[in-house]
Amino acid sequence: MEDRLSRRRFMREFCWGGALVGVGITAGFAARKASAKDLVWQIDPNKCISCGNCATYCVMEESAVKCVHKHAMCGYCKLCTGYYEPEPGALDTAAENQLCPTGAIGRKFVEHPYYEYSIDEKLCNGCAKCVKGCNAFGNGSLFMQVRHDRCLNCNECAIAAACPSGAFVRVPADKPYLIKGQEH
Repeated sequence: MEDRLSRRRFMREFCWGGALVGVGITAGFAARKASAKDLVWQIDPNKCISCGNCATYCVMEESAVKCVHKHAMCGYCKLCTGYYEPEPGALDTAAENQLCPTGAIGRKFVEHPYYEYSIDEKLCNGCAKCVKGCNAFGNGSLFMQVRHDRCLNCNECAIAAACPSGAFVRVPADKPYLIKGQEH
């Protein structure tokens, strides 16, 4: 009889312990899922090396990563190295002179010798050629950012996995953008 009671007690305690473990695992998954919703992917512009992976590794058909322009940093140069191919044939808006393969950068005359540049995000494919040119010879006013209205915020971001510089980071969802020139 005593042997039976100890088996019953063992089974009862085993089931109770299993239930507690199950509750703990469920709570852990819920907390992890809740914390993942509080974080989003973003590119640290101070770490980005403009490798071009954003255009090809995003799971979206059109990359969620777009070039942005910090106008306060821009020199409004006549020869913008983010706009023009190296050694352009002419300083005009002809496609053969432009660095951007999709024509996403617009150029508008302001006054001699200044031009205003703007990004048409619908045309931008995230290739970062303009960013690379701007950082190499310009003042770095162009940089890449994840656009959260397009991003699926995948748990395992394909771009983050392919990023050679570790520029893809998780940031709080209430402050989803890292701006070039600002402390993070």
